[in-house]
Amino acid sequence: MITTYAAEKDRLRPADDEVLNAPNVVWIDLFNPTPEEESAVSKALGVNVPSREDMQEIEQSSRLYLEDHAAFMTATLPSATDGDDLQLSPVTFLLTRNSLVTIRFHAPRPFKSVPVHANRGAIECVDGTFVLVALLEAQIDRLADVLERANGDCGQISRVVFQKPGTQPPRSSDLQTILESIGRKGDLTSNIMECLMSLERLFGFLVDVGERYTSDTGLLARIHTLEHDGNSLIDYANSLTQKIGFLLDATLGLINIEQSAITKIFSVAAVVFLPPTLIASIYGMNFRHMPELQWPFGYLIALLLMAASALLPFW
Repeated sequence: MITTYAAEKDRLRPADDEVLNAPNVVWIDLFNPTPEEESAVSKALGVNVPSREDMQEIEQSSRLYLEDHAAFMTATLPSATDGDDLQLSPVTFLLTRNSLVTIRFHAPRPFKSVPVHANRGAIECVDGTFVLVALLEAQIDRLADVLERANGDCGQISRVVFQKPGTQPPRSSDLQTILESIGRKGDLTSNIMECLMSLERLFGFLVDVGERYTSDTGLLARIHTLEHDGNSLIDYANSLTQKIGFLLDATLGLINIEQSAITKIFSVAAVVFLPPTLIASIYGMNFRHMPELQWPFGYLIALLLMAASALLPFW
């Protein structure tokens, strides 16, 4: 599907999809494009639109490069960010002198929010570089929100793991649930880190080539701010990863303590019942000459001896 946007009076308006190379068209969004749609965009702009297989290449030279007077930038972005199960997929930003082409196969939230805000005039989108920066800023803001939510969830897990003195410690079933929650947060943080690392490389590339596509000093400053914000989020994600690792170690430690307590109970029980078992085994032997068999109170004495042999080691 092709969606085009044109700049009209500092606002971003939906445009006619049939006129891809109109002077005021600043953004062409390809969502799950067909080969015919990719060919139409390539013919209209005079550039080669990368295929889905090209976008999935992981080496930097295949994700960030200049070709046909256009900058090709591919980053891994998330969608479905309201939960812990993110959907990651590459998104390619193809920046020309006046317009931006985005190629994607999933729906990150900025691709819905930026057109709405730009249509209201809240975001300046006079050309493709402005649109690109607005999309990247919205994506960084969204990643920051996801990390803040994950940090809050980790705080709740921490309060459950480290109960106040005198309160009931977590049970085995609770600890299993906590482990599952920690695992989900770890997976979430790992996915966010993958996105941030790809964006960090994209920001560095955009800083180098930004002056080719814009002379607006304010926009160039926003690009540098994006780079700093990305680095800050990477540091935050690393800190959160360490916190998740600490919670995992603490939870496993509590499980080991609980298992040790259970083992201790069985060990004490074995020590308590071993001497009585020895005495009972002795008097359970079938020999003809056992003098204690003739004692009137032999049975009672044996019971008392077994009780004493159990209680004294326990005491």
